[in-house]
Amino acid sequence: MPGIEILADRLSTYLGPDQVNLVRRAYFYAEQAHDGQRRRSGEAYVTHPLAVANILAEMHMDHQSLMAAMLHDVIEDTGIAKEALTVQFGETVAELVDGVSKLTQMNFETKAEAQAENFQKMAMAMARDIRVILVKLADRLHNMRTLDAMPHEKSRRIAKETLEIYAPIANRLGMHNIRVEFEDLGFRAMYPMRCERIRAAVRGARGNRKEIVNKIEASLTHCLEREGLGGEVSGREKHLFSIYKKMRGKRKAFHEIMDVYAFRIVVDKVDTCYRVLGAVHSLYKPLPGRFKDYIAIPKANGYQSLHTTLFGMHGVPIEIQIRTREMEELANNGIAAHWLYKSSDDEQPKGNHARARRWLKGVLELQQRAGNSLEFIESVKIDLFPDEVYVFTPKGRIMELPKGSTAVDFAYAVHTDVGNSCIACRINRRLAPLSQPLESGETVEIVTAPGTRPNPAWLNFVVSGKARTHIRHALKQQRRSESISLGERLLNKALAGFDSDLEHIAPERFQVLLDAYQLEVVEDLLEEIGLGNRMAYVVARRLLTGDSNEQLPSAAEGPLAIRGTEGLVLSFAKCCTPIPGDPIVGHLSAGKGMVVHLDGCKNIAEIRTNPEKCIPLTWAKDVSGEFNVELRVELEHQRGLIALLAGSVNAADGNIEKISMDERDGRLSVVQMVVSVRDRVHLARVIKKLRILMGVTRITRVRA
Repeated sequence: MPGIEILADRLSTYLGPDQVNLVRRAYFYAEQAHDGQRRRSGEAYVTHPLAVANILAEMHMDHQSLMAAMLHDVIEDTGIAKEALTVQFGETVAELVDGVSKLTQMNFETKAEAQAENFQKMAMAMARDIRVILVKLADRLHNMRTLDAMPHEKSRRIAKETLEIYAPIANRLGMHNIRVEFEDLGFRAMYPMRCERIRAAVRGARGNRKEIVNKIEASLTHCLEREGLGGEVSGREKHLFSIYKKMRGKRKAFHEIMDVYAFRIVVDKVDTCYRVLGAVHSLYKPLPGRFKDYIAIPKANGYQSLHTTLFGMHGVPIEIQIRTREMEELANNGIAAHWLYKSSDDEQPKGNHARARRWLKGVLELQQRAGNSLEFIESVKIDLFPDEVYVFTPKGRIMELPKGSTAVDFAYAVHTDVGNSCIACRINRRLAPLSQPLESGETVEIVTAPGTRPNPAWLNFVVSGKARTHIRHALKQQRRSESISLGERLLNKALAGFDSDLEHIAPERFQVLLDAYQLEVVEDLLEEIGLGNRMAYVVARRLLTGDSNEQLPSAAEGPLAIRGTEGLVLSFAKCCTPIPGDPIVGHLSAGKGMVVHLDGCKNIAEIRTNPEKCIPLTWAKDVSGEFNVELRVELEHQRGLIALLAGSVNAADGNIEKISMDERDGRLSVVQMVVSVRDRVHLARVIKKLRILMGVTRITRVRA
């Protein structure tokens, strides 16, 4: 009993007597529900929910969160239904308990997927009520503190998940104290030897540092007194995991990291922060480029402070953080420090809480757009690590983006439609590549054009989860519409063999086939055909005769005309590089759609006569675009050879995409080049221009 009474005393300092009694009631309910259950350490199970509630009480959380903490394992471990909790404690508490229960591990095929599915549930729960995640973080923190009772393999898995997922979430919500504890406990479980080494080294270094720390602290305090500025100066110790991360990431020795001395100055108001900054800059010389103003532009998690690095006594670097008491409280407890639920329901969240809310809304949007949970977790893990750049819109609005973001990330951060229709960008009013990483302070302007689509190549350089997810989503939609269009043409062509077409097929026939293939709508069937997953002629037979074995008359089957603009579901084979005018054949490849080969290409010789794999093609009259052809040119070696060839190709309106040269002997050279042309007539013109060059002995088109 004493455990709950100690907690009740602590709660009575900031909660009313009725609210404390509700928390007490939740404790006794949990004690009864978990009766007879024990933790791995041998203690009664109810000690765990009580410890979780104590962690939340340190953050001065509201009574509903504390009740949810007491009951958070009841649904999962004791079989009591959510409805029973609703009757006993009200809907809000039952929803919180249910939200926390949904975050617990479930059985999936792979560990990665299990973690990802877990994460999705967490995001969904977070978006409904942030308190769910705070209870979950407190639950995870107590589990981490008692990790020693677990088997080694399990404790390592839990620690890895904590470092990868829970510590970044605590960081994103601005909860510094919890993040530091997660990282140090996780580090100890993952790498016990390394942790102990660094701990011993820190203990050893502490003695040598004490004198310097005291001297710097005294000189900073004296400086503030002299200027008439009130403020508390304290030395900051680096925690073990941050030392380890810096040693690994920056490849520095332990003594190099410990050579930096860190201090924090806490003052009463914002105005004083800037006056203190001026005072310390006059005491010691500031290091250029190391000043950061997170008060004017807070971090994504709401963190505010002034950061500066100074050259102290004997040239030792001193890192200083200057902040108000409110900022200090927020830096340590994050979102819990300005609790939304302390305000009335109609009051809108302000400042830091609104910023965290915006982030959660973004997470939910990613979750809805992502194709699957693994794609979702990849996106969110990128966005969880808050190394940001701050750039301006042309109207002067500050946009916050992950480090390494490009103009495409910026475009999607402004609006999905801006991202999807982006064609170019101006950085500081100058045209720049879309792939150029943005720097803080730059002004970015996006040039859009109606009807444009995202480029698949953007996926190679975007860094924000939102951009990646929306590009993939748009490409999937584009690929689907192009697959349906190609599938419709292929099926119509196959039906022409029976003197029929899609318009004359009864809807009931389609429904029977859709049921057989377990598809929902006709578009799904056409997409399957366009992607090469189902054969058009087999589908045609079944539609017309209900039988997949009867042969279609082949005489009526003319070749399918292609324009070259069919998009993602039609590609040209790199082995034989067909161009308009060449005799061609289409190879249907499952999942990829149609790959166009030359009729005599050796790579498809074995399947050339198989109507399930290959279909005859022809070029449409209105074919457009440029096509690559590989040429091999043998000529006498001479100075300026490449320039001569490039000039000739250019004179024939061609373009060299790639060129390489081999010397056969001292006199002869062989040049391999990839040239883009419109069709065979254009290629003949390019070859004619090359033939008249002096010294050219032979030109051949390279084919498989």
